[in-house]
Amino acid sequence: MESGGNDLLSELLRPLRLTGVFDSLWRLRAPWAIEGDSEQSCAILHYMVEGDCWISAGDCPPIQLHQGDLAVFPTGTAHRLSDLPGRQGVPLKAVLPQREPGTSGVLVVEGTGDLSRIMCAGLHYDATAATSLYRALPWSLVLDRTQVDQEPLLRDTLASLAAPERRGEPGSQLVTLRAFEMAFVLALRPLLRELSDNPAVLPALRHPGISKALIIVSTRFSEPWTIEALAREVGMSRSAFTATFRELVGEAPARHLTGRRMQEAARLLTETAVPQTAVPPRVGYQSAVGFHLAFRKWFGTTPGEYRGNWPVHKRDRQDVH
Repeated sequence: MESGGNDLLSELLRPLRLTGVFDSLWRLRAPWAIEGDSEQSCAILHYMVEGDCWISAGDCPPIQLHQGDLAVFPTGTAHRLSDLPGRQGVPLKAVLPQREPGTSGVLVVEGTGDLSRIMCAGLHYDATAATSLYRALPWSLVLDRTQVDQEPLLRDTLASLAAPERRGEPGSQLVTLRAFEMAFVLALRPLLRELSDNPAVLPALRHPGISKALIIVSTRFSEPWTIEALAREVGMSRSAFTATFRELVGEAPARHLTGRRMQEAARLLTETAVPQTAVPPRVGYQSAVGFHLAFRKWFGTTPGEYRGNWPVHKRDRQDVH
């Protein structure tokens, strides 16, 4: 894969930060089937500790997981887990009604058939950090056991997270959050490398002009870009650039640029002690009034109110980026 693709994958992953995790260990004997809800701003992980299971969603062909396989649902698409495809399931909320971030659960289904053990997790992330390219990822991504074993840090992290004895230890909530965050990125990295070689899945990664524009927006958003200037930079006419960008990315280039600037502004306001007056030029706005209006339109609140609603202890350091 070209280096530009690698850069773009890094930029796609970099902004994602988890805000909370609910994880659970499932011990199931056939027959069984669990219907999971659609989750907003939440990625789902299923790690097959023992046995097998089938995953189904809508009209998509069912996917079989074997011991050691890992399934990732980047955008929390509703799906069913079962011992056999097509089996009618019990709603997840009926068997695990309390799934607040920062907590853990255990699900046991008694039966007379084969045993399956699964570690499941809902990884809640800041919705403003999810780019349109991230939201365009397939509903499910699977690493088989061989692929997991090729990533030793991922394999060992998953094994540690699946160990029942880790629950309840001092500081386990924060450790769990960071461990799942690391597992999430470690899993997405090889999956996205593979996807980038398939233009039918992520065509924006393979288009030389659009992929270059995405990298520019991700890394040079503080510069005074216009759509004409972006198109010129990537060697395309304005009309062709705008139409192709919208087709491949799913939104207009102007909105994508604004979204990246707002994402960085929110990070500066909530994660750093950078003065509010210093934020506009750092995200590409020469006018403080223009920034204020754009921020309020994007988030529905002013920059000051946005910062004021964030815990002070989480923004008590100077920005180092």
